[in-house]
Amino acid sequence: MKKIGLVGGISWTSTLDYYKFINEGVNAKLGGLNFAECIIYSLNFGDIQTQSWENSYDLLLNACESLKKSGADGIALCANTAHIFADKLQQEINLPIIHIVAETAVAINKNGFKKVGLLGTKFTMEMDFYRNKLESFGLEVLVPEKPETREYIQYTLKEELGAGIINPETKKNYIEIVKDLIEKGAECIVLGCTEIPMLLSQDDFEIPVFDTTKIHSQAIVDFITE
Repeated sequence: MKKIGLVGGISWTSTLDYYKFINEGVNAKLGGLNFAECIIYSLNFGDIQTQSWENSYDLLLNACESLKKSGADGIALCANTAHIFADKLQQEINLPIIHIVAETAVAINKNGFKKVGLLGTKFTMEMDFYRNKLESFGLEVLVPEKPETREYIQYTLKEELGAGIINPETKKNYIEIVKDLIEKGAECIVLGCTEIPMLLSQDDFEIPVFDTTKIHSQAIVDFITE
């Protein structure tokens, strides 16, 4: 069984989900008292917010290097937005990084969808790294059109979900945002932030929802056990 290094704390609330899903997945595969051998480097999310995601490469690199020195066979960045640097980090540390966007794209393609609605941080929705990776798998990506809508999602991710706060009014607003993406042609929805599944799930929509936290966690389980 391989040892996985998790770069967590971004945020700690979603890192809890990773730890739970990975250990449950390993045990489902191997049975008995088998669970994941993992190392978690939990970053201070406040440092990321102070420096901004665009300027956080050194923080992420230090975490990855520490995990490598601790014996990790592979790395998982436990946040969608952190994958802005995934390719660069993998080249620098010379360890496999299990890529959340690539794994999500594979899952979408297996289900035959081509046009996806994406919810995530402002950076995930507006910068090229996420969209380009999905498009490299033949997918068309839709995001909320209005800048103020993207700002609202960013604010609630940072001030509410990132702190573990579940607000029913926020959920109602997110559902309306998704409905607008569906009206514009989205065949499925990607929950492209590891905090969003705290608020939304498949039960809230008739069209398929792809939970990137669960998809990524399953890919990590496969890496550990193969």
